[in-house]
Amino acid sequence: MVDLSQYLPILLFLGVALVLSSAFVFLPMIAARFTGAHKPTAEKLTEYECGFPAFEDSRSQFDVRFYLVAILFIIFDLEAAFLYPWAVSVFTLGWTAWFSMMIFIAELALGLVYAWKKGALEWE
Repeated sequence: MVDLSQYLPILLFLGVALVLSSAFVFLPMIAARFTGAHKPTAEKLTEYECGFPAFEDSRSQFDVRFYLVAILFIIFDLEAAFLYPWAVSVFTLGWTAWFSMMIFIAELALGLVYAWKKGALEWE
């Protein structure tokens, strides 16, 4: 027979999470109704991010090169995130850490050269 009392802390945690998440969703909506912030006007419904109405469909497809540049940015951003802790502790880690990081940087540089030669960084 399975003792279901072991699941009580998990159920309590899920219950508290459900109550808190519901409160964070519904309480601002209720407060907006009571304070009058919910009344839509023409000024409230205008575009505020770019300043002019959208002239194309918002669901239009992007060019693949946009995603390639974004992926390359993330890769080299992560490289910078890995370089800082390594640079702080490289003198205590020894030559193995230094050679490992040089191999890592060489692989990334090889990937950058490959992307450059394939034209992934060129934009029209």
